[in-house]
Amino acid sequence: MQEILQTLRLTGRNGGASTGSNWIDSAGTAIDSYSPVDGKLIASVTVADEAAYETIVKTAGEAFVQWRMWPSPKRGEIVRQVSEALRKNKEALGKLVSYEMGKSLQEGYGEVQEMIDICDFAVGLSRQLHGLTMHSERPGHRMYEQWHPLGIVGIISAFNFPVAVWSWNAALAWVCGDVCVWKPSEKTPLTAVACQKIIADVFRDNGVPEGVSCLVVGERNIGERLAADPRIPLVSATGSTRMGKAVGAAVGARLGRSLLELGGNNAIIISKDADLDIAIVGCVFGAVGTAGQRCTTTRRLIIHESIYDTFRDKLVAAYGQLRIGDPLDESIHVGPLIDKGAVESYLQAIEACKAEGGRFLVDGGVLEGAGYESGCYVKPCVAEAQPHFKIVQHETFAPILYLMKYSTFEEAIAIQNGVPQGLSSSIMTLNLREAEQFLSSAGSDCGIANVNIGTSGAEIGGAFGGEKETGGGRESGSDAWRIYMRRQTNTINYSTSLPLAQGIRFGL
Repeated sequence: MQEILQTLRLTGRNGGASTGSNWIDSAGTAIDSYSPVDGKLIASVTVADEAAYETIVKTAGEAFVQWRMWPSPKRGEIVRQVSEALRKNKEALGKLVSYEMGKSLQEGYGEVQEMIDICDFAVGLSRQLHGLTMHSERPGHRMYEQWHPLGIVGIISAFNFPVAVWSWNAALAWVCGDVCVWKPSEKTPLTAVACQKIIADVFRDNGVPEGVSCLVVGERNIGERLAADPRIPLVSATGSTRMGKAVGAAVGARLGRSLLELGGNNAIIISKDADLDIAIVGCVFGAVGTAGQRCTTTRRLIIHESIYDTFRDKLVAAYGQLRIGDPLDESIHVGPLIDKGAVESYLQAIEACKAEGGRFLVDGGVLEGAGYESGCYVKPCVAEAQPHFKIVQHETFAPILYLMKYSTFEEAIAIQNGVPQGLSSSIMTLNLREAEQFLSSAGSDCGIANVNIGTSGAEIGGAFGGEKETGGGRESGSDAWRIYMRRQTNTINYSTSLPLAQGIRFGL
């Protein structure tokens, strides 16, 4: 790992406040980043103090005045070079993501690839930021709309995707002409510092104004500052529903914009007409990938009663094949949870399920002994439960999967939708009518609805986000770029008179 840190220029104590190439001195304390893989200290990052925060926001504001005047395709060219820089650093950055966060090495590489993909998407987008033209009711008039850069975009990211979700926002915001201030999770600060250094090199070589890409490492108080700061018109926040409600309230109080990507409580419906072999793969990866620490993790299986026993037995057998251990070993399926606090939440959820009458088919527990010294490794577990259990209604960020039966399709949809969250959903079926009903307005109420794939693993081409307590935000593909810009309607009179709309007459 020392070689990786040297490659990414992360040694000793690292600064946590940067306007790009400039790293700002701060009197803040240090965050020590310990790996959940082995419990060892990786490195330290200095927290941004109040003065550093003010310098960053002021510099970002000044940079916006210049950056918004760069033609969008030229901004896209800078993002293309960012993509190339990420490709060159994919192996080192992917390993650091895996080691600092605890996800499998393949998922670490995949996260960096997701950054590359969104940059490529943004490059194309830079030549497609379009508005509409409309016919005017007044003769000799033309109407159209255009989109302008918004300003500073504050980005609050979560530990489970320490770099990818930031890039979803940053790449699009940059080509839209915005500047970014990134507050990464205090649990994964090193990957953020590494990204900032990679980006800064590209920006410096191209004469990009200092302040277009800013980093401000800190704890909850930094996020609160971003949310309350009237200089920041848009705050994009990824995290728990509790956190999102606080951010949304603070931003809303000043009539700013918020883009919220919050909790998920995702289900897969297993139809009697499902391909069970495909379903098993989708369910197991969805439930245990990233050790259950994805917002799109599969947490509930809703299984038709006629195949319940068969599918349950296949699932238990598949869980028996899972390998848990060092995520840097590519043969491992499941790595550690992020920290011991997450382990405690996992254990509490297991006890809560038992107290409500849940029956565990695959027992959970904390792993001990050689290779598990960090105390963050747990067993993915499976329990039979009821939809109304309080613990089933709650999102536990850990590999706990709840099984329940259904008899009619309408019952399955009601169970699927009967939770406060509305992020991702899936149905496994070869029945065309069921698939189409699931995707209809009377079907899944989630922002993401899939057929014959799992709940996790969204591609960047589609807009990502959910409804209800998931927050309603949309990031990444499709027309998600619009949140980063302001719409302006224009009317041009090229006639020799001044007719008024709605036929109003005003003679002088």
